Amino acid sequence: MDEGLDRPVSKELVPLRGAWKFVAPYKKQVVFASIALVVTATVTLSIGQGMRLVIDHGFGDGSSTVLVQSIGVFALLVVLLTLGTFARFYFVSWVGERVSADLRRAVFSHLLHLHPGYFEANQPTEIQSRITTDTTLLQTVIGSSVSIALRNVLMFTGGLVLLFVTNAKLSLLVVACVPLVVVPVILFGRRVRRLSRSSQDRLADVGSYAGEALRQIKIVQSFNHQGEDDRAFRERVDLAFKVAIRRIRQRSYLVAIVMLLVLSAIASMLWVGGQDVLAGSISPGELAAFIFYAFIVAGSVGAISEVYSDLQRAAGATERLLELLGAENLLEEPVSPRMPGQPLTLAVRDVVFAYPTRPGERVLDGVSFVVDPGEMVAIVGPSGAGKSTLLDLLQRFYDPLSGSIELGGVDLREIRKENIRGLLGFVPQDPVLFAGSLRDNLLYGRPQASEVELTQSLKLAHALEFIGALPDGLDTVVGEGGVGLSGGQRQRLAIARALLVQPKVLLLDEATSALDAQSEDHIRQSLAELKGERTVLVVAHRLSTVRQADRILVLSEGKLLAGGTHEQLVATNELYARFVRIQFIDQSSDNGEVVQRRLSNSPVAR
Repeated sequence: MDEGLDRPVSKELVPLRGAWKFVAPYKKQVVFASIALVVTATVTLSIGQGMRLVIDHGFGDGSSTVLVQSIGVFALLVVLLTLGTFARFYFVSWVGERVSADLRRAVFSHLLHLHPGYFEANQPTEIQSRITTDTTLLQTVIGSSVSIALRNVLMFTGGLVLLFVTNAKLSLLVVACVPLVVVPVILFGRRVRRLSRSSQDRLADVGSYAGEALRQIKIVQSFNHQGEDDRAFRERVDLAFKVAIRRIRQRSYLVAIVMLLVLSAIASMLWVGGQDVLAGSISPGELAAFIFYAFIVAGSVGAISEVYSDLQRAAGATERLLELLGAENLLEEPVSPRMPGQPLTLAVRDVVFAYPTRPGERVLDGVSFVVDPGEMVAIVGPSGAGKSTLLDLLQRFYDPLSGSIELGGVDLREIRKENIRGLLGFVPQDPVLFAGSLRDNLLYGRPQASEVELTQSLKLAHALEFIGALPDGLDTVVGEGGVGLSGGQRQRLAIARALLVQPKVLLLDEATSALDAQSEDHIRQSLAELKGERTVLVVAHRLSTVRQADRILVLSEGKLLAGGTHEQLVATNELYARFVRIQFIDQSSDNGEVVQRRLSNSPVAR
């Protein structure tokens, strides 16, 4: 049996309770909407009694005065209904939009502080779909469907009471038909909720695939992969369509069956009521009022059945959003935080680490070293040695499985993350720029920086020349990822951004890999100027950068093999000596040009 059909009805809408805490701050607007809701429902129900008076006393008695009075009362009810409808729609829609906005903000804020490992197991593009699509669905339900549901519950309850007041015998017939309508609502509603969750997941897959392909459009076109991507996207769209159609089919069955049962019940009541009018048991006005209330009750049941399906969808969307809000941050802040001491020594002590997605594979295994304040240390080693992982641990993007990393004599786990990263400047191997102006990107880590400080950081990064050549200079707008700039330009901007925050410790992950020889030489000179002023850890494969370091660490397969100066390592470490030979083995080609092989083209490449 389907797991979704085994759930008790009371649990079907449980996830919606999680949305209440976002509604609670706006109780005043909810009260206003509720008052308007009660007024509109009461006025609508009053129309039936007005019909009875008009038919029995206005038309039946032939009194023009009564007819005019009745029409006047009806006009007043219409005015009240109009005002009540406006107030209800405005306040309910306001609450829906406000709750949706608050929920988006809460989810995004929570995600911003989650550990990076979470996004290895969960696709950011799929998460993006949840933040947009699911919150929009929830906004529609809160701002519309819930109001409709409550209004129709009031109409159903009030209409049922007035049915008994008007004619008890016919009302029993209505009550007898209610279970026949409620049962399909429950059965089909469960299926709709399960399919709604699946539909939202498939829709998220569609958005995720499209976003990834469009962000990497150059790679897609470079490999002539458009046809394959188009086919894969069509498959995802078709799958989402098929799931949506299954959900729509269930809702269509539900609406059709409810309408059939309701109209059959009304037809039966008309026949019985007509017989009573002919027999003189009830007046024509009473029958008209009864029919009016019967339609009110029937319409309410039909509307509730449709809205129930919407609530099922909203429950699925809320469940997905609450999953994001409930995601556990594996990097908790310390209960009693400490500040790093002085001097700001960096100590890595017997660190063992494996990524959560690959727990059996040790990326770092017993690594230990100490970096003194102002010291420049280079880290070299083959690909997969754990160099970039080490920089991630230094920024506390992850915690070691065992061992510790200390900054100023204090374990990083005892320092608030913002305080750790406030002391660090980081330049990744693949520089990241955000959509916006160059100035926005440079001021990303320190918005309050002065123009003098901005110019100085650009000068150190050797970026002033190319920025000066741009028509709009620092106000030049770049696309997401720095579209429109070369790799070397992006890298120099990333270096300038890191220098602008004036870090105590500068982390460079192959920060000169995309630079030409002249630009690299300028950066190397800038790093030489920083020696002694800032601690510098640089992952590098260019010998010119490595040689200027005070000390060089050699990593391989997660282990620290050796440490020392360039001359010491050439004499004592075979891996480092091989690295040096590869750099210079074929410096001269037949035409006299200098060919400098990079470590990335070698067996010991990073």
